[in-house]
Amino acid sequence: MLLKTSEKISAPIDLLKFIIQYGENVFSNLKNALMILLAIAVSIASCERSFSKLKLILNYLRASMLQDRLCDLAQLSIESEEAEQMDFKEVINDFVLKRRL
Repeated sequence: MLLKTSEKISAPIDLLKFIIQYGENVFSNLKNALMILLAIAVSIASCERSFSKLKLILNYLRASMLQDRLCDLAQLSIESEEAEQMDFKEVINDFVLKRRL
């Protein structure tokens, strides 16, 4: 082993932290590969969540809606926690002010 450590490395994120701390310049290719590996899992989960929400939204009644409206509805469903906290009166007032200009 090149570097001895008392730290337990049991996950890719632990290995990445170890490489950054002790040998970033020596193991640059391994560091890049681990960063890609860790990013892929997040992007796949995000895509799966989006398709899961689309399946719930797209039913036979909404099959005739346009692509833009379907995308907006999916975004609202995915970000429902933030949408619930929004003040819609303020959003509507902002929209009206921008339309007048």
